[in-house]
Amino acid sequence: MLKEFKEFIARGNVIDLAIAVIIGAAFGAIVTSLVQDIIMPPIGLALSRVDFGNLFINLSSTPVTSLAEAKAKALPTINYGLFLNTLINFVIIALVLFFIVQAVNRLKRGDDPEPEKKECPYCFSSISLKATRCPECTSELTATIIA
Repeated sequence: MLKEFKEFIARGNVIDLAIAVIIGAAFGAIVTSLVQDIIMPPIGLALSRVDFGNLFINLSSTPVTSLAEAKAKALPTINYGLFLNTLINFVIIALVLFFIVQAVNRLKRGDDPEPEKKECPYCFSSISLKATRCPECTSELTATIIA
């Protein structure tokens, strides 16, 4: 059983997956910083100096002036500003992943091998590229008639 576990760990795809998770976590941290430190402050400034990280709805009857104060008092709140930040993080990560997958798919499309078959122009059956006569309709195929 230990030997099988070592083989499982030594396989390349497990190591690749571990590296992808680590890089993904680092990328997530970068995007979070981008949203919180670069994107949201100008948006907040444009919207009358609103700090999105401090937008919340107080669900208790105790009055508080900030989210930090509400957390310190352990009051129930709906933190919709933090949710907006997280939503923007998700959209940015999803866009980047979309562009990566799109680029990989473009690279894969270029590796398609040439087709080994052609279509008979008379009966439209699939035949070998080297065929000079159609095995279905027995029509003679010339080099100029290639579909």
